[in-house]
Amino acid sequence: LCEGRFPIEVVRSMIEGGLDRGRWRELAETGVFSLAVPEADGGVGLGWAEAAVVFEQLGRALVPGPLTATTLAAGLVDGAIDGATVVTTVERTDGPLLVEHLADADVIVIVDDDGLWSVPAAELAGRPAAQPLDPLTPVHRVAALPPGDRIGDAEAARAWRRHGALLTTALQLGLAAGATDLAVGYAREREQFGKPIGAFQAVLHRCSDMVTRVEVLRAAVYAAAVTADGNGVDDPDRAVAVAKVLASTSAAACGKDAVQVHGGMGYTWEVDAHLFLKRAWVLDLAFGEGDGHAEGLAAVLAS
Repeated sequence: LCEGRFPIEVVRSMIEGGLDRGRWRELAETGVFSLAVPEADGGVGLGWAEAAVVFEQLGRALVPGPLTATTLAAGLVDGAIDGATVVTTVERTDGPLLVEHLADADVIVIVDDDGLWSVPAAELAGRPAAQPLDPLTPVHRVAALPPGDRIGDAEAARAWRRHGALLTTALQLGLAAGATDLAVGYAREREQFGKPIGAFQAVLHRCSDMVTRVEVLRAAVYAAAVTADGNGVDDPDRAVAVAKVLASTSAAACGKDAVQVHGGMGYTWEVDAHLFLKRAWVLDLAFGEGDGHAEGLAAVLAS
């Protein structure tokens, strides 16, 4: 599905054209947003482990849109499960804040320690950022958030944050893998001094480091996903935090290395390497930045 419906030319077209609702509904029809929803509630009835595998591929293909928020909202917000309603999310804070994909969203889910709150996107007046860090993740500056209608209690909010962080790590894993594929492919094709640049140690070692990061991160993300389904031996929150720490460093490092392997071309708009790096930077801040999760893990170890 990603190869056929989200080739890089189509993904790039969404920088100017915005979210493609037709392709969004195709994701829903395939079951992307309903994987962890019980069959009795209209879902696929699998689990977070399967969702992580799918989200890895979505990240690898740079599929844009509020994928994580809409998946979390399936079963809570009408229309999210079948792609009819696009849902984005934001943490409640005092003062101005940034909301991703506001122009494309139908519903905003606001998260705080007391629960989950639903607000129609049309009720939020925001000013779009002229140059968002990731051109495929548009943001609006919003002055304040309304109270909203409660759709979940405090425990639901904790689960939202946990599963949101998990799906984000899966997207970051996909970004790291996609950036690695891009770099390795270029290193095999680009020739210098009569041989592929991948034959030179400086490039070969960099690509090897990228592959190693991806494999270590994949183990951490899959372990966290299995644990989130109740099948692991670790605490789910701790397993997800470990994956988020690794994902935040690995995805950005692979993005940077992909740019570096492409040399001077890597910094240009035409080469896709910068899209992986920019998305990695944005996702580092989603559902708790890596440094925050690392501090949480350190606090647990110290207690």
